[in-house]
Amino acid sequence: MRRYGKHTDEDDVRVRPNRKGNRPRTNIRPKHEDAADGMVLTVDRGRLTCLVEDRIVMAMKARELGRKAAVVGDRVALVGDLSGQKDTLARIVRIAGRTSVLRRTADDDDPYERVVVANADQLAIVTALADPEPRPRLIDRCLVAAYDGGLTPLLVLTKSDLAPPDKLLELYGDLDIPYVVTSRAELESGEAVARVRAELDGKVTAFVGHSGVGKTTLVNALVPEDRRRTTGHVNAVTGRGRHTTTSALALPLSGDAGWVIDTPGLRSFGLHHVNPSRVIHAFPDLEPGTVNCPRACSHDEPDCALDAWVAEGHADPARLYSLRRLLATRERHEGD
Repeated sequence: MRRYGKHTDEDDVRVRPNRKGNRPRTNIRPKHEDAADGMVLTVDRGRLTCLVEDRIVMAMKARELGRKAAVVGDRVALVGDLSGQKDTLARIVRIAGRTSVLRRTADDDDPYERVVVANADQLAIVTALADPEPRPRLIDRCLVAAYDGGLTPLLVLTKSDLAPPDKLLELYGDLDIPYVVTSRAELESGEAVARVRAELDGKVTAFVGHSGVGKTTLVNALVPEDRRRTTGHVNAVTGRGRHTTTSALALPLSGDAGWVIDTPGLRSFGLHHVNPSRVIHAFPDLEPGTVNCPRACSHDEPDCALDAWVAEGHADPARLYSLRRLLATRERHEGD
């Protein structure tokens, strides 16, 4: 039975009242053409600290962004109070496209992907040569994440006064990864800082490493106190030698020559999100040999065309071994 007449403008049509008294929702969203550009420096419990020109601005994500989250390193557009004064809050209304993404999962069985840093140029993998002992499998996992996310890896080996670097460097020699070796004495004298700084100038570099390797100590040495003060209250996020938050923190190098992004100490580095087919892109000398590989080849199976490619002399066998070692890291525990 028809409840109402066929005409929708009849007076007896019931209309559900708007209890909140606000305007009905619309699909039309404001363009925010006057939004200011900024960079996310750190994220803490839904509040994002951003750099807008030379000011530190606290912001929150606008509702229209939905579930899209901004992370450290993101380039964003903000509206609202951009004065940077105490107790003011702006809104992030746009997140620009990312040039690179460092991602990880809690473990290899965890489907939930966590974006750690966006738009970094390189990944500095900080590893102590002793106290604690190096963990090559964790290094391998960081390398896979770097190659997968579009970051150039950099090995930073600390505490060379306790153990020589030769054995570890030999393990990664065929990957042609740039590296810097430091000792505690060189760190105190500033010599090591200068060598590391030479690899960072003009770039955005994310630092990763497990606890105790001297990562945050190195970052503190790279960013003088006067530069750290330019981030205002953000300085409280990181203490000397320990983290007080689970978030990464971006800090400017002196002379505006780049950024370092300090991240919390790693306990694990899951690779559930990594598509093994993307890792081959970091091996340009091997990539042409995959043309004749079977569909969905893992590059570590009997029918892989890379074996014949290398046997014909197109590439060094050590490079193929290194590729397959990295691809196998997802099957091995990072503490091995």
